[in-house]
Amino acid sequence: MKIQRYTISGAQDGEVVLDDRIFGMEPKPAVVYQAVRTHLANQRQGTHKTKERSEVHGGGKKPWRQKGRGTARAGSSRSPLWVGGGTIFGPRPRDYRLKLPEKVRKLARMSAFAMKAQDNQLMVVEDFSVPEPKTKEIAAILKALSLDRRKTLLLVPEYDGNLWRAGRNIPNLCIMEAAKATAYDILNNQTLLIQQSALSVIERSFSSFLEG
Repeated sequence: MKIQRYTISGAQDGEVVLDDRIFGMEPKPAVVYQAVRTHLANQRQGTHKTKERSEVHGGGKKPWRQKGRGTARAGSSRSPLWVGGGTIFGPRPRDYRLKLPEKVRKLARMSAFAMKAQDNQLMVVEDFSVPEPKTKEIAAILKALSLDRRKTLLLVPEYDGNLWRAGRNIPNLCIMEAAKATAYDILNNQTLLIQQSALSVIERSFSSFLEG
């Protein structure tokens, strides 16, 4: 599969050949669903908690006598039926974490890359960095590529402190190392922007899976 390569000024600069085993494969939606569900579940803290009847303060005294008032019987002002009472079957702290086999995670990532490529939501740009962490430099590059109003994920070959600091104030831009992007990260954007040298990092991350 061939795709257009762009410079940081927005001009076309030849073509780049993508690995068909990754970007040209038939996506597996069911596997992608499992990976996204697992990712979102693992983000949950699970610290939600409400007080049940035995945990609410007060209510030790019977509000009124059992008979003779013409009202319903009541044994405590902290009954779940009363305002200020405990919660019936309220949420309790729990662990939401799920696990996926490594091969399933890799297959999901490959499918996510393939979905982006086949939906024309993938762009390859020349390698670039910024000498100083200035937001206006990254903003100018995104504007030149017509991505200034699109939610964009930029994949770089390795961590670049200046680049990350320059882009962190742009609300619709996320910068990640190519080897660390999950299926959810790859799909959770309108455009996937990949630096050219990051392509080899992506291919290497799947080498053992493809050879096996």
